[in-house]
Formats: sequence, C-alpha cells, structure tokens
Amino acid sequence: MIVVVAGSLLAQTTVSYSATTANVKGAPDAVHIDLMRWSTDAERDQIVAAWEMRGAGRGGAAGGRGGRGGRGAAAPAAPAVDVLDAGAPVPAAGGGGGGRGRGPVEAPPATPEASLAAALEPMQTVGFLWSSEVAGYAIRYAAKFATPDGGQRIVLITDHRLGQTNEMWTPTSGTASNLGFSVIELHLNAKGEGEGKASLTSKVAPDATAKVPVGDYAALPVVLKDVKVRATK
Repeated sequence: MIVVVAGSLLAQTTVSYSATTANVKGAPDAVHIDLMRWSTDAERDQIVAAWEMRGAGRGGAAGGRGGRGGRGAAAPAAPAVDVLDAGAPVPAAGGGGGGRGRGPVEAPPATPEASLAAALEPMQTVGFLWSSEVAGYAIRYAAKFATPDGGQRIVLITDHRLGQTNEMWTPTSGTASNLGFSVIELHLNAKGEGEGKASLTSKVAPDATAKVPVGDYAALPVVLKDVKVRATK
C-alpha cells in the first residue's frame, strides 16, 4: 500500500510512539506510530455495527454506512492512499448465454471479519504506522483506555493486514492469520513505556472494555518491544 502524506497533516499529530519489532521475520525493525486524533464514539459504533453485520450485504460488506458521510468539512483531509486490491475473484466474461453457461458466481459467505474489513476502507484515516517498508499503514481506528496502574491501553486497527505484501510481519511461530486488517494493542505504564501485540496469529473478538474486536492479548507474543511515547500535544 502506498501512502502519501502532506506535511500539514504530520503537523497535526496528537501523539507519536516508537517501538522495535520482535518475533516476526523482519525483526528487529524500527516502528513509528503517528496519530492525528483519537476515534470518536460514532466511529467505534460503526465498527461494532460492521462486526455484527448490521445492514451487511451478501458479500460480507457493511456498506461503509456512515464512513464516507463522516468526512465533514471540519475534518482534516485524508492523505492520498493507493489501496491494495483485496484479491476478490473476478467472474469470467461471457459465461451464460441463454442459460447454458455457468450462471452468476456466488459471493462468498458473509463473515464479521469480511464485514469489518470492508467497513474500514472508507473510514477516515486517524494515523499511520511506519516501518522500514516503502509504504506505511493507514490506521482507521485509535482508542485509549486508562489502566489501574496509571498507564494506558491503546487499541489501533489498520485497514490492511500488517505484512500483506511481504514477510516483514510474518510471525516466527504459529500460523499467520488471513484477516484483511490488523488490530494492534499497546500496553504502557505510567511513564509511557511498554510493549505491543498484534492480531498476526490470532482471531479477534469483541472486548468488554474496548468494545471493538481485539485479539487474545495474553496468548499473543510480543511484536512491538521498547514502546515509548515520542511526542504529545
């Protein structure tokens, strides 16, 4: 995925994090996460609706309901993004004259994962994840939650799976997931330092606190170590 970011957008960065990858084939690799803003409750509700497939079509997409309409005039312009092809099969032309051909190709069964992946595409970009790859990943959802020890739990969702076009993020153990997105979770202490994990090998499911689907954090290997807050405003 190719991401082109204007300098004015970077100037609007609300918080940045630095980290180093671990337990993936491309490790160790420097990672920077820049967030322009936190997601709204309405954006969270949109993700939940997509996961629950409320209003989903036969192909599993939630229709991006509210995604395009959410780009009001007051919101920052989204960077230009060259979105990767999702790899959906294309029906062959000229298949069915007079009913003797194969007929229409049936859409794959709708799933919460496919519905959420489709809903993320039109949502406004709230940040980016950068590594040594030639392109970054657009973050469509970002939320933070206070923890009892004075730290923070950060939940991020990208609109494409980390390592979708290369092996940089391929886990060194376990079976890689085939989700069309990635959920990243950072756990930071009161000093703004900690670690992060991602849905590279696990399924995702709704979380009682974050509400949106996340992975089983306790069961996942650390993929982002030495996480630190770089800048806030």
